[in-house]
Amino acid sequence: MQRFVGHRALVTGASRGIGAGIAHRLAAEGAAVAIAARTATPRDEIAGSLQETADILNRFGNGVATLVVDLGSPDARADLVERATAGLGGPIDILVNNAAASIHGPLLDFTPKRRAITWQLNVEAPLDLAQQAVPAMQQHGEGWIVNLTSGSARHESGPPFRDALATGYYGASKAALDRLTNALALETHGTGVRVNAVRPRAAVRSEGADAILGADFDPSRFEPMESMVEAAVALCACGPDRTGWVGDSLSLLDEWSLNPQRLDASGPA
Repeated sequence: MQRFVGHRALVTGASRGIGAGIAHRLAAEGAAVAIAARTATPRDEIAGSLQETADILNRFGNGVATLVVDLGSPDARADLVERATAGLGGPIDILVNNAAASIHGPLLDFTPKRRAITWQLNVEAPLDLAQQAVPAMQQHGEGWIVNLTSGSARHESGPPFRDALATGYYGASKAALDRLTNALALETHGTGVRVNAVRPRAAVRSEGADAILGADFDPSRFEPMESMVEAAVALCACGPDRTGWVGDSLSLLDEWSLNPQRLDASGPA
């Protein structure tokens, strides 16, 4: 299946994890892909870098642009879509806002610095990039924006409350992203632009999770990477009637009767 031949995509947070997986799958299905993140080359702390993702994408021969950027800085991201457009030789029509700051801690101790980093990466950056990308999408008559969100956006019912993971501020930022997703869909409806947000139903195993959990990894608590990627790329190819949707990956796969494929699109995962 080559759904994305002739398309140009920008995927943020693509040095590792879900972002790298989505970029891999888009390239495997024919897209030219610009990948953006801070980690340019391999480091000892956590596996994954833009260089390593680019090496995988280059195997497909569709065009790759590597963009080193601190998405937490408004100035640094101000021309990111322009850079992606130049690197791929034309305007992008798929934007995947995956980069995020996942900083956890009790609200009563959550510092202004942590709040600023979280809000810039999780709320302001996706909106800035959408503002940069939408005009060209509307001029072309179609485009796709997929925001990666989180189940922590939903508030807890109680008391009694279940054990908390101190995700209050992170969850608040993702709740804001969900609302922005819906509002952007409303504002662009009828122009051919689709704006949706997808979250994993359970945590997705990634290089970061491996670094934190190590030998304590329990597969039963995690969603396969391929399931999350399958849902995200499906939204990168959805029709104009699917816009403003916010939901979880496995529910979308069930609704559309999709079976997760390998990241290289070579067969079932």
